[in-house]
Amino acid sequence: MGKIKKSREQIHAIFYPESVAVIGANNVKRSVPFDIFNNILKDDFQGILYPVSPRERSICSVKSYKYVTDIPDDVDMGVLVFPASVANLAMEQCGQKGIKSIIIISAGFREVGGRGIEREQAIKAIADKYGISYIGPNCLGVINTDPTCHFNASFARKMPRQGHIAFLSQSGALCTAVLDYAEAKNIGFSKFVSFGNKGDVDEVDLINYLKDDPLTKVILLYLEEVTDGPALMQAAKSVIKDTGKPVLILKSGRTQEGALAASSHTGSLAGSDDICDAAFEQAGIIRCDDITQMFNYATALAWREAPKGRRTAIITNAGGPGVLATDMAITQGLTLAKFSEETTRILKKALPAAANIKNPVDVIGDARADRYDVAINAIMADENVDSVGVILTPQSMTDIDEIADGIIADAEHFEKTLYCSFMGEADVGSGIQKFLSHKIPHYSLPEDMCKSLAVSTKFNETRQKLANALPPPPLVTSEVCKTSFQAATAAGKTGLTEIEALEFLKDSGLPLPQHRLVTKKADLNSTLACFKFPLVMKIMSPHIQHKTDCGGVKLNINSKQETEKAWDDIMHSVAQIHPDADLDGILLEEMVDPGLEVIIGVKRDPSFGPVIMFGMGGIHVELYKDVIFRVTPLTEADCDDMIHGIKATKLLKGYRASLPMDLEALKKTLMAVSDLAVSVPEINELDINPLILYPEGKGCCVADINIQLTKKG
Repeated sequence: MGKIKKSREQIHAIFYPESVAVIGANNVKRSVPFDIFNNILKDDFQGILYPVSPRERSICSVKSYKYVTDIPDDVDMGVLVFPASVANLAMEQCGQKGIKSIIIISAGFREVGGRGIEREQAIKAIADKYGISYIGPNCLGVINTDPTCHFNASFARKMPRQGHIAFLSQSGALCTAVLDYAEAKNIGFSKFVSFGNKGDVDEVDLINYLKDDPLTKVILLYLEEVTDGPALMQAAKSVIKDTGKPVLILKSGRTQEGALAASSHTGSLAGSDDICDAAFEQAGIIRCDDITQMFNYATALAWREAPKGRRTAIITNAGGPGVLATDMAITQGLTLAKFSEETTRILKKALPAAANIKNPVDVIGDARADRYDVAINAIMADENVDSVGVILTPQSMTDIDEIADGIIADAEHFEKTLYCSFMGEADVGSGIQKFLSHKIPHYSLPEDMCKSLAVSTKFNETRQKLANALPPPPLVTSEVCKTSFQAATAAGKTGLTEIEALEFLKDSGLPLPQHRLVTKKADLNSTLACFKFPLVMKIMSPHIQHKTDCGGVKLNINSKQETEKAWDDIMHSVAQIHPDADLDGILLEEMVDPGLEVIIGVKRDPSFGPVIMFGMGGIHVELYKDVIFRVTPLTEADCDDMIHGIKATKLLKGYRASLPMDLEALKKTLMAVSDLAVSVPEINELDINPLILYPEGKGCCVADINIQLTKKG
């Protein structure tokens, strides 16, 4: 049974308690129990606070209770800091007290294995018995900067400043570093959660809650594992589509050392991180490489409206950084805005003759505030410009504070996106602080500025795309097809021969060739009456996967005599290389006409479920690895993204003298494979390699198929 989704009321109670008991508090300064109680107390919590300690009369001069059940009043929340060995006892008392929300700070659970797993199961059972929702265990805690609550139930060093960014993290240790980093960058938070082992409340519950949180504009998430990929994707899509709030994820574990070799092309190419990349992109999630990049993007999206288009302008007082910014802007998919005649006239009149008045605009190294002001005002007013990036390098005559003040005034005056890059650190420090205090996105490097502009711009496009996307069509896989796969799995099969795959899939909507299995040579003549030459002949054996490698395939057979000779040659070659293989016979297929070869595959990912792969096929698939992934079920928009997302997409559309391929037939095949992957859980991996594509209106055809089944039980 899947996880039960938390209600908004259950999560709200965690962020907005009216009374809190810190269970296991003590008077040992610089210990977790003391610091958590002290943080809630000193950081102006707007509710009632109770310390619970079997040994102490008071904590920080506040009367203490021996047990939580001794507290005479109702308690909304418990913050549990007892050791893991007695956490279950404290949890039971919380249930008896009627507490419905708990933050379990204590470590020593699933993360340590063995007995820790049993402890975590025990507290989960108690929580389920009493209807308790809880964060953790093994976490830093929860922070809500909303002044109506001002709740710092964590052992962070200080309460962060208020802001519009929510940060959710699976790692508690990372949280303390993030808080310190954000303080230095003048970045505030709306909500800050370390959810640790996510024994109950998880990232999906929190994202769903933050969707309607009026104080949150951007949601950041650090993950070490994706437990329920489809639920995470759906939550992110809903937030982005319905509210326009960006979701940014930093996920560790990009490499997978020691992964077992897969038995298909799809399995070998579909690394878990590749699938994460694809899933996040499909859901509109912005994936980040590191903390700095995450907050570069987050401040851009939280502090300023996203650009309405890709046309950007760059203003600089140094040619080199201007070129670097231009290169990065173009690389990231932005375009250089072409100025109007009026803008060009203003720039030409106001700037020195040596200045470059074309984009990127170079106001020259000795520029003071007046030059920057003229350039920014003219360009921000230009309807051909969607965003502006301002670069400054500190010269001896550069009036940094005055220029910064002018930029801030211009940014507030115009409803247009503006980011800055004052390069350096010490000399430009005062200007940077002005930008941060006025929520103007600033970047030490112009390349980072342009990356953030591009991410912000593309997010606007992503939101529109999600808003306009049609839902996946209803599933139509036949009951006969489903029953065939169920029977094969029940019989203990782990793979299908090609003839079995073709027979099982004849009602699946896939474009299959005419085919027939011949079990003995004497039946060749009667079978040939059903076919047109030329033919293909393939050995069928559950023990032979790569048929070509053992001489088990013969092509371009054009007569009865050639058919008989091909039979003998195949049987002889296979007997030499696979003498112990069980042989089912030889498959006869009408040979498909040559065309463009592509691959479609299925892999069942433990986090995201069935995933579809598409790319250029044939023998080159693993050499060039020009493939793309999407999580099922596919929509038509997903199919379009896959077709246009590979490097060789020009070949599909018609390149030079070649004709454009039948992309509608390709989309139908992708949708049919998606339907099959969702409807038939017995399929673990599937390769159609190659699928032969023909020019527009001519369709496509499956030339070879390989299916691996999930193991029984």
